Amino acid sequence: QVQVQESGPDLVKSSQTISLTCTIRGGSINGVAYNCYWIRQPPGKGLEWMGAIGADDKIAYSPALRGHISISRDTSKNQFSLQVTSVTPEDTAMYWCLLRAKWDDSWSDYWGQGTQVTVSS
Repeated sequence: QVQVQESGPDLVKSSQTISLTCTIRGGSINGVAYNCYWIRQPPGKGLEWMGAIGADDKIAYSPALRGHISISRDTSKNQFSLQVTSVTPEDTAMYWCLLRAKWDDSWSDYWGQGTQVTVSS
């Protein structure tokens, strides 16, 4: 069974960088079709799509966050990464990694449990 797990710091100071890792267990991302999305939800607000990286290594960023975030992957570790630079308290949010992958004949979505990140002023 495929599992997705986000990890990273709980608390970050303003102007620093949030570095999150999304680890995939139970299935290798090598050789399969997939897209990995990063999504966040600030307190009291709706979900925000941040960006995505595909198996073809193409990366898409939300226009609102372009230049503020960076997405990458390490296929040897079955991991994806998100960096949010020069953070402010407005970057306080629950962050999720969503993997959409095709290990058999159909696409399936795999959500992590999310990780709460608080940015202190």
